[in-house]
Amino acid sequence: MASRKKPKSRVEPRFDDAPKRKRSAGLTATEDDRAAPPRRKKPAAKRKASGARKPKKKTARSRRARLGLTGLIGGLVYWSFIMAIWGGVAVAGVVAWYGAQMPSATTWEIPDRPPNVKIVAVNGSLVANRGATGGEALGIHQMSPYIPQAVVAIEDRRFYSHFGVDPIGLARAMVANVMAGRLVQGGSTLTQQLAKNMFLSPDRTVGRKVQEVLLAVWLESKYTKNQILEMYLNRVYFGSGAYGVEAASRRYFSKSARDVTLPEAALLAGLLKAPSRLSPARNPHLAEERAQIVLAAMREQGIVTDSEMTAALTRPATRAAAYWTGSENYVADAVMEELPELIGEIRQDVIVDTTVDLVLQKFGENAIRNLIAKEGESRNVGQGALVSIDNTGAVRAMVGGYDYANSQFDRSTEAKRQPGSAFKPFVYVTALEQGMTPDSVRNDAPVKIGKWSPENYGGKYLGPVTLETALSKSLNSVAAQLIMEVGAGNVVKTAARMGIHSKLEPNASLALGTSEVTLMELTSAYVPFANGGYRADPYVIRRVTTLDGKVLYEHTADNMSRAISPGVAGMMNRMMSKTVTEGTARAARFDHPAAGKTGTSQKSRDAWFVGYTANLTTGVWFGNDDGSPTNKVTGGSLPAQAWKAFMVEAHEGVPVARLPGYRRNTVTPAARPAAPREDVPMSQNVFPPKPDRTPTASTGAPRPKVGVGQNDGGGRTVLDILLGR
Repeated sequence: MASRKKPKSRVEPRFDDAPKRKRSAGLTATEDDRAAPPRRKKPAAKRKASGARKPKKKTARSRRARLGLTGLIGGLVYWSFIMAIWGGVAVAGVVAWYGAQMPSATTWEIPDRPPNVKIVAVNGSLVANRGATGGEALGIHQMSPYIPQAVVAIEDRRFYSHFGVDPIGLARAMVANVMAGRLVQGGSTLTQQLAKNMFLSPDRTVGRKVQEVLLAVWLESKYTKNQILEMYLNRVYFGSGAYGVEAASRRYFSKSARDVTLPEAALLAGLLKAPSRLSPARNPHLAEERAQIVLAAMREQGIVTDSEMTAALTRPATRAAAYWTGSENYVADAVMEELPELIGEIRQDVIVDTTVDLVLQKFGENAIRNLIAKEGESRNVGQGALVSIDNTGAVRAMVGGYDYANSQFDRSTEAKRQPGSAFKPFVYVTALEQGMTPDSVRNDAPVKIGKWSPENYGGKYLGPVTLETALSKSLNSVAAQLIMEVGAGNVVKTAARMGIHSKLEPNASLALGTSEVTLMELTSAYVPFANGGYRADPYVIRRVTTLDGKVLYEHTADNMSRAISPGVAGMMNRMMSKTVTEGTARAARFDHPAAGKTGTSQKSRDAWFVGYTANLTTGVWFGNDDGSPTNKVTGGSLPAQAWKAFMVEAHEGVPVARLPGYRRNTVTPAARPAAPREDVPMSQNVFPPKPDRTPTASTGAPRPKVGVGQNDGGGRTVLDILLGR
């Protein structure tokens, strides 16, 4: 039997009995047998130098810090993005909400600019602009180029690059306002400002601002940049009641916006920040400081050169008048009062051609102002007025007061005063019509009519005198006798027939001018004496047209009716010419045949002189607005002097003409060369001035044209020719 092998016993590995340095043969594991290579120990010197820090812990902490910072930044970006989305949604919601409250964009249109009334003189020169804007609209190509340049430079330098809203400008304004802690800058573009001015209220609300932005974007999509700028410049407020650059230029510089210089344009642009506070009419120094800021902005943007800026900065600050100045504004006011009666409601820009000659207007203004400035204080007189009318009723000059800037009340058309003896010619006309003549005699002596006892000025009486003498010397007793003879009611009818519209009391004292009248109606009632007997209702407006030339109204002179006979006119001219040569109006005498009548109310409250030549009838009044007495100012003093000063200038170069029906040669005028006048259609009833007037040495004002109302030979006036006499 085969022998079995003895099974081998299992040997378990042991590690405890292995030698420390060298293991016996068998299953053993060393550091080299590990999965990771053994970590080599640093030398002792390096371990000492590195200290006792634990590298593993430091690496983990740094990793965690880096991960935390990255997470924070990522979170900020994420939430910022989320907030931006929700912010955009909120803004879109606000825009949609307020946009839904606006009319459909298809119905949006530019509102009409308030209509302007351009009032021009007989030669086409501007008298004034009236209306809500105070100036006509100009195309941007018509304005001085400095104006749009200055406005863009200071108000919206990125105007030509943005889409109606300027995010950069808006952000800059927000930063400036936050830094200042108050509102110091506005982020609105010119387009936004235009939208606000045309469509919206001035309320500062979120809704209004949103609507402003929407309208600005719409404007930019519909109009060009120059069109937007043009609309803006013609509508924006420049202070002192001036809307638009033309009105502002006329207001502050007395010139058109076409002629504005660089420093003037800078001043206008500077006003837009605070029109009322910076107005040169209110504070010229602040206005000038702001203008310098505008100039600096223009230089910074390369719009002007250093030399141009230096020249502009040398311009001194000037104060504009606190209100429109110049007596021509009385004419403009009268036009605006009458215009609706002629054409109805003013719905579009119109041009009003007037009968006024601005040169004669300036002569009249100087005549009043010079005398009051010279003698007003000593004679206790503070106001004066003057009206000059030609033989057809056309008002050639109308001065309503001493200074329009201080008082806009028109004393020539609105103030009713007692005319005194200046009313007597109507009594004498009535007497002549009842058969008397200039040679009729009445006894100048004290009279008593009921309880009324009129006295002559100075208490002197001349006894038997002719009517010619009685009128020239303004004898009260004779006038009182005449009105009792002819009847006060008949005198009232005569005065009304000749042009007096005011209510007259038909009593004996009417002979001495106790019923009140205006200077305009009294002067116009004297025109029949100058034109041979025809009533000439005064008028200032001769034509009204639209900008495209459509005639809305035109005055005609075919409504002139005979007021007195040529014979009566001739006799009155004979008597009243003696008033100028020998009577109470000797201070008015000059080298043209003239006639007229003085008037002084009780206690010298009102002093009048109404006189005429064959060309012009002019009335002058002096007094005080409160009706206080003057210091013995009579019609033969200041009024006669002012009348002469005006008429001498007005007749410079005008051929001498006799008064209608008057043949007595009481004046020998100096020989003058007869200069031909311009040919003018008679239908105009006015005589345009010569374009080449030159200033006079005495007043500095231009000369009137040669041939104002001149005769055409044979002693006939232009009215004689017009009416075929």
